[in-house]
Amino acid sequence: MDVEQYLCELRKLVNIDSDTHNPAGVNAVAGMVAALFDHAGWYCSDIDLSAQTGKGLLISSHPTGQDFDLLLLGHLDTVFPEGTARARPFHVCDGRAYGPGVADMKGGLLSMFWALHTLDAAHRKRLRIAVALNPDEEINSVYSRDWLSGLARNSGCVLVGEAARPDGALINARKGMARYRLNFQGVSAHAGNAPQNGRSAINALAGCIQEINQLCDAQNDTTLNFGSVWGGGAPNVIADQAGTLLEIRFWRNEEYQRVNQALEARCRQPFAPGVTTRLTQEVYMPAMTPSPDTHRLMQLVERAGRAVNQEIRWRETGAVSDANHSAATGTPTLDGFGPIGAGFHSQGEFLEIASVEPRVRLLQNVIAGL
Repeated sequence: MDVEQYLCELRKLVNIDSDTHNPAGVNAVAGMVAALFDHAGWYCSDIDLSAQTGKGLLISSHPTGQDFDLLLLGHLDTVFPEGTARARPFHVCDGRAYGPGVADMKGGLLSMFWALHTLDAAHRKRLRIAVALNPDEEINSVYSRDWLSGLARNSGCVLVGEAARPDGALINARKGMARYRLNFQGVSAHAGNAPQNGRSAINALAGCIQEINQLCDAQNDTTLNFGSVWGGGAPNVIADQAGTLLEIRFWRNEEYQRVNQALEARCRQPFAPGVTTRLTQEVYMPAMTPSPDTHRLMQLVERAGRAVNQEIRWRETGAVSDANHSAATGTPTLDGFGPIGAGFHSQGEFLEIASVEPRVRLLQNVIAGL
């Protein structure tokens, strides 16, 4: 492959601001990727998902059909607001490429393109391949998860082009995640003249945090985190409103069921007299847990790695991706086939340029082995 051409294309993609809430930017990235695939003879379709975000992009090796031997997943959006690319545009320093979204995951988008663009024609003819790129992964794919899950159910396996770990490891398991909003409604009163008439929502919130945190399970590495809290308005007023955002992370989906059931049951009862609690689940992503079919796919990847002199290492990670959605359908799913990168969601995000060509060769060899 032509790494210099890859970097030229990457510069163009990174220098487009495409945070999830910037549909124009997301669509511009989709348009550039579609142009690459279209010129290479692939079939591209825009997917309307929501007026709140940009379009999805479906790319396929054949003009018709809903069943695929392989589904590749990637996302078009980043977390960086408009103006970031202008403030710190794409640049290269000491063998690393820098810029907003360079590794998460605009580099991965191009790696998937180059692996397929240079794939032997016989494999492209033999295999039915689809690439699904969504516009909202950074907000947990709230608009695209059903679309992606439907494609995964009709696919033999799923490979995700997110960046590899810093040591080059691929990902075979991810924690699941559930996020909740808790709102507390009390009664306001003057804190000095009539405190007995008030019912403090903040006191209820404080009691809730202490109690609900007991649902953590260190043995199963099930964690809870109250990441944001709010409430009240003045120190001389009993607060009638308060709220918090709670996130659960779990390796076993049975642990999610345990915590979710306990949380729902407890929130039906007051945490303080006269204060009601409203519990709303905002996001749920099942754990990505390897199945026997996943282990067989891992063996195929390991054979492909040996064929190109690359040692394959596997990692479990507490972070979520669209691999969680595809794995939940029962389709064997593996992640981390993009270039090596780190510093995601930060000013220091980078991509290791020396990893680009080897990672493309690995992905291409995996596809050839299907």
